[in-house]
Amino acid sequence: MPADLPVDQQPHVTDRAFWYWDVYFAVVYLAVTYLILSPIGPDSAARRFGAAAAFAVIALLYVFIGRRLLVGNHHDWRAITYAAANIVLVTVAMWLAPVSQWSLFGVSPILFMSVRLLPGMFMVATTMFAPVILTMVQDGPTPALLRTVLPVAAIGTGFSVLIGVWITRVVAQSFERAELITRLEASQAEVGRLSHEAGVTAERERLAGEIHDTLAQGFTSIVTLVQAAESELGRDEAQVRKHLSLALRTARENLAESRALVAALAPEELTESSLTDAIRRQAARLTEETGVAADFDVQGDKRPLPTGVEVVLLRTVQESLSNVRKHAQASSVEIVLSYQDSSVVLLVTDDGVGFDTAGPASGFGLRGMRSRVEHIGGSVSVSSSPGAGTTVELEVWA
Repeated sequence: MPADLPVDQQPHVTDRAFWYWDVYFAVVYLAVTYLILSPIGPDSAARRFGAAAAFAVIALLYVFIGRRLLVGNHHDWRAITYAAANIVLVTVAMWLAPVSQWSLFGVSPILFMSVRLLPGMFMVATTMFAPVILTMVQDGPTPALLRTVLPVAAIGTGFSVLIGVWITRVVAQSFERAELITRLEASQAEVGRLSHEAGVTAERERLAGEIHDTLAQGFTSIVTLVQAAESELGRDEAQVRKHLSLALRTARENLAESRALVAALAPEELTESSLTDAIRRQAARLTEETGVAADFDVQGDKRPLPTGVEVVLLRTVQESLSNVRKHAQASSVEIVLSYQDSSVVLLVTDDGVGFDTAGPASGFGLRGMRSRVEHIGGSVSVSSSPGAGTTVELEVWA
């Protein structure tokens, strides 16, 4: 029994595990009752029936009161009263019929289970020496008492105490293991809950990045193109049609992206063409929408990449070009995709106004880019300074 547990939180023995003790007690009760009622020895029939009745009361107390206390592992006044009643009844049975001493095989474990170890040792010793006391009361200090009854009581007491100590320690270890198992299960449940929450958070961040890099940027382009078309109304019908055509195409691409996100598929650009073609279209769109010259170059021997890596490379290009479109005020952009021996390196460089990388970052773009790259085990760096343009470098091992 763990000593640090409060009484109302101490572990209980389950009914399913206690039936072994039920069977043992039933066997002891039947065997001892048979010995008591057998017409062997000088005891009269009345004394034998009296001893059997006392032992029957012990059995009834066990069935209706004791078992519930033992299963609940109660060490309070009720258990002490129950143990004392067993001592009185077994003493009466042994006084009426000495053969009732065999009932101690069933009563002694009850005493150890009813109270704590030290009180249990005292009660067991008292019960074991009860035959000695009864013999002295009836016959005095006879030689038989000294040669037989007293040594048997001493040996029985020592054996019972040793067994009681061993059983108590085994039970205490079992309760401690049960407590550890309970705590382990609670810890596993907590780990599962935290893992689920972490997965949900990661998925939300992933979706936020996907929406930011696709739908949000697409809507920004649509708004910009519609505003440009509105400014040309009544002046240049060709330019109006061009801006509206680009806005319509961007809206359709956004619709395809949204369907791909809902279906948890790869980006629409990658389902219809290769990574290099998708990046080349992003560069062409930037030039078409803003007039910024965008050059795309592929170095090394192209090879198939995992879908997750291709998605990150494409999203990094999209985010970098979106920043060029919104902040850089650049006149040209260079995109380089380099296939190396054990990695792929992406460089996006513009000649725009740049910014101070040591300053506070705002918005989701760069933060989402870094989170996405770290998720696949890559690295990303942003180099920039005011008036010197910006370079985004991504390396992923694939």
